[in-house]
Amino acid sequence: MEIRKMIIDDYLAVYELWMSCKGMGLNNIDDSREGIEIFLKRNPETCFVATERGGIIGVIMAGHDGRRGYIYHTAVLPTNRKKGVGRKLVDTVTKALSGLGVIKVALVVFDRNETGKAFWEQQGFTVRNDLIYMNKSLTEIERIDT
Repeated sequence: MEIRKMIIDDYLAVYELWMSCKGMGLNNIDDSREGIEIFLKRNPETCFVATERGGIIGVIMAGHDGRRGYIYHTAVLPTNRKKGVGRKLVDTVTKALSGLGVIKVALVVFDRNETGKAFWEQQGFTVRNDLIYMNKSLTEIERIDT
């Protein structure tokens, strides 16, 4: 297995990977090819894919505001889980973020995503009960649930 920086040419394989993972929450704007291309241009040093035999088996995307990092859309092909792929992706992205001066990392997991919640807890992430996540869409977004 190799981990390398994600490029926009990886989009189709990454999208197919996301769709193979139950519990992923995608939408038609942020997660379109155009939306991911914008994210990659803004965060070229903190988005990675895991590859094996030329195929993408895992992905992690992260961005930051200079002090806090935010992890998005982490996924491992279901047939490649429990082999350390996710852990290696998390280690790679947290080292990249730390190297950019980021001191804390956060992420959001859907409440219904039991597999994702268990994975992140194993990686040392903890639930914050003192916060309420809030957002506001500035355009109409269509959700794509897996």
